[in-house]
Amino acid sequence: MSLIIEKILPLKALIMDVDGVLTDGRVIIDSNGVESKQFDVRDGHGLKMLQRSGFKLALLTGRRSPVVSHRATELGIEIVFQRCHDKLLAYNQIMRQLGLEDCEVAYVGDDVIDIPVLRKVGFAATVADADLELGPHVDWQSSKPGGRGAVRELCQLIMQTQGTWDQAMARYLRV
Repeated sequence: MSLIIEKILPLKALIMDVDGVLTDGRVIIDSNGVESKQFDVRDGHGLKMLQRSGFKLALLTGRRSPVVSHRATELGIEIVFQRCHDKLLAYNQIMRQLGLEDCEVAYVGDDVIDIPVLRKVGFAATVADADLELGPHVDWQSSKPGGRGAVRELCQLIMQTQGTWDQAMARYLRV
């Protein structure tokens, strides 16, 4: 059995950075100071599929944005930590909330601020366009960039490895 499969099988939760992972990392602020971000709907659908398979989800981001809160509500993600400059501290709080062991959690990040959490979790992932410094600290890197399907790719990998993908797909293949 490959090491990646061994690391994915016990997973029960996915924690994600937002900017650069669920978005392409750009922050758009209009002349009135209103911020906007672009999210990929396929990433969102992949997260809903993962939730239906029994996964718990959480967001852990260094910035604070009402847009993130709104997207989390849309996706039914109840655990959201924003403006976290010490992501490891926030990660430990999330772990207490979830009641899980490190080996049961995956984390996906894209920048050096994510390294402490990536080094702690059971399965460390990053996006195709992540900072190169993350390379030695991750188990897997998506083929797609952040905000452009990377999270969907990760959700599908987890579900296929855990044997829940076919059941999830059956919902769409009914005649």
